[in-house]
Amino acid sequence: MRTELASEPGDATRPNEDFASVGLPASGQGGALVVLDGVTPPRGGTGCLHSVPWFTARLGGALTELTVSLPDVPLADALTRAIARTAEAHAATCDLSHPRTPQATVVLARWSPESVEYLVLSDSALLVESPDGTVTPCLDDRLARLPRASLATDALIDAHVRNKEGGFFTAAADPSVAGRAVTGVLAREDVRALAALTDGATRWVEKFREGDWGDCFTFVRKEGARALVDRVRALESADEQERTYLGRSKTHDDATVVYAEL
Repeated sequence: MRTELASEPGDATRPNEDFASVGLPASGQGGALVVLDGVTPPRGGTGCLHSVPWFTARLGGALTELTVSLPDVPLADALTRAIARTAEAHAATCDLSHPRTPQATVVLARWSPESVEYLVLSDSALLVESPDGTVTPCLDDRLARLPRASLATDALIDAHVRNKEGGFFTAAADPSVAGRAVTGVLAREDVRALAALTDGATRWVEKFREGDWGDCFTFVRKEGARALVDRVRALESADEQERTYLGRSKTHDDATVVYAEL
């Protein structure tokens, strides 16, 4: 088995809000990966005393433990438990009903000798390579399908589409959101490798059109996770003057890539 992880903040002066881990059980049978992309809040209050990195570390740590230690618990149930555990850690001090309470996108994958399970919530991506080289993206595209007008301001997003029916969902303080995730189970023999990317890394495909998902996976497999992050940074820097025209809210974003050959 080969695993590789690269994660870099979009701004070196600010903490990285992403979280990534790979867990391998002591039995040596199977493993799991966890990737979270913390949602940067707008200026103003969030109702919480804690930072987004605090939240992603808590949620990511819980998911790493649960996905490895409880292999018979479905990933959606593991996410439910992890959200509840994290919410309990700050419910007494923070307003968890605030629409901008700390939250994150989620990618989970867990493999055993028999199967590969996956879960995707919001706009991070999981790429699955089959033995014949075909790459299939596992995506939660609800945010991408929303009308641009509904995303015009933070106030509109929070009032009408963030964690709302007909909008999009992230892991925040409500454990029931796990039931909204995109999930699936594949036969182990049908999967050769996996790549999980936060949206700071998926810009290679979605913003800069360097290739499709298959090309992106091939780039990571041949050049490495670090190389993909570096290439995105170079593209961002070269295009910085046009970022408003192209619709990017930030010149750089936290970027994380996890690659696992099974």
